[in-house]
Amino acid sequence: MEPQLQTMIDNMPEKTGKSLEQWKKILKEKAFEKHGQAVKFLKEEHGVTHGFANTIVSLSKDNDDSAEDLVESQYKGKEDLKPIYKKLIEVMSGFGKDVTITPKKTTVSIIRKRQFALIKPATKARIDLGLKLPGVETTDRLENSGPFGTMCTHRVQITDINQLDNQLIEWLKDAYEMAN
Repeated sequence: MEPQLQTMIDNMPEKTGKSLEQWKKILKEKAFEKHGQAVKFLKEEHGVTHGFANTIVSLSKDNDDSAEDLVESQYKGKEDLKPIYKKLIEVMSGFGKDVTITPKKTTVSIIRKRQFALIKPATKARIDLGLKLPGVETTDRLENSGPFGTMCTHRVQITDINQLDNQLIEWLKDAYEMAN
């Protein structure tokens, strides 16, 4: 996925009031026959700008996989990492009712008003956890964002569920708070 498109998707909840998955559900209920009809609906009924409306409609057609299917696909052949993923989701979901979990093809975005974390099964033995912690210094463990580029400011490489310790949970909480 192109970085600009990913940025647009990440900014969607803040700019439009809903995540891509929420918009997809709305469009599915309406079942528009033509692209232009759906774009017009989003613009007129929901006040979505043309760029976001066009992107939402286009991406709504691309993939009918459910969120669950997307996650299952990410962890195919990497099943040993699934308990780490589930624990991360459990921890971040506990931060508040305003946390949105948005699975994509290769990652899962965790969003408050903005994305604050990104989970990616990087290898068969490692999850890369991206965090948005602007202004926070890197450490040996809290590395620069690496492959996440501008989507995150930092990355933590996780190979064992025991690495989900108090320090990591504090970084997650800080990222959540900064996404308000």
